[in-house]
Amino acid sequence: MRKNRKKRNAIIWTIVAVLVIVFGYFSFVRPQQQAKRTVTVGIMSGDKNDENLWKSVAKTAKDKYNVTIKTKEFTDYNQPNKALQNGDVDLNAFQHKLFLKNWNQAHKTNIVSLGDTFITPIRVYSKKYKSIKDLPNGATIAVPNDATNESRALTVLKNAGLFTLKKGTKLATANSIASNPKNIKIKELAADQTARSLNDVDAAVVNTNYAQAAGLNYKSAIFVEPINKDAKQWVNIIAVKKSDKNNELYKDVVKAYQTEKTKQFLKKHYGSAEIPAWNLNFNK
Repeated sequence: MRKNRKKRNAIIWTIVAVLVIVFGYFSFVRPQQQAKRTVTVGIMSGDKNDENLWKSVAKTAKDKYNVTIKTKEFTDYNQPNKALQNGDVDLNAFQHKLFLKNWNQAHKTNIVSLGDTFITPIRVYSKKYKSIKDLPNGATIAVPNDATNESRALTVLKNAGLFTLKKGTKLATANSIASNPKNIKIKELAADQTARSLNDVDAAVVNTNYAQAAGLNYKSAIFVEPINKDAKQWVNIIAVKKSDKNNELYKDVVKAYQTEKTKQFLKKHYGSAEIPAWNLNFNK
């Protein structure tokens, strides 16, 4: 009897020990493991399509890579990189490559691109002409007056064949124009005013977000920024601190984004206004 009692007690204590281990695993170890598989991505608020896109990416990340993606929204373009640098987010997805380059230079930070997302080509619009080739001699074209967007706009007009820019130009202004056979005149305006100026100028280079706000159909543009080496700097990215660039967990987030599913989402909700960029050839 005593041997049976000891045997029974041993079995009971073994079961108790197993239950304690299992409880401890599910109560402490597994949540900690799962927390390590959670990535917070900083995005800009206000765009429902962007929010829904990240929900789609999050589902792919969870289903395929067992990664939980959480998003943190910001209202100021100065916030996401600060949050990344401070560790408030693990990644962010809101900026193009030139914005990041200028940010790093201005703030002495070391943030890098972990993967490309999309590019939003800038476009030229006109209420007077159907083609960029129809612009007359002496035509006035409105462009954004902030440094990066003005440079981008002038580069687009260069690619349209309206004029050339001086060799070695990195950040173009109206003074960077070299050969100008049609005597094109540049009118510098705040970026959010270029679309509104269309009644007063022959054409305007308008950022997509401001074109949408003004009710312009991007399909009505008379010229679209081409996908070439000049456009590469305008590709939007998923960014990370350089010290984390080899983090496999973060790379899984990029993989979850760069899918055919994402391509179809962008096509459905943005048409050709936003183009998946991770497989584009910018060496043309």
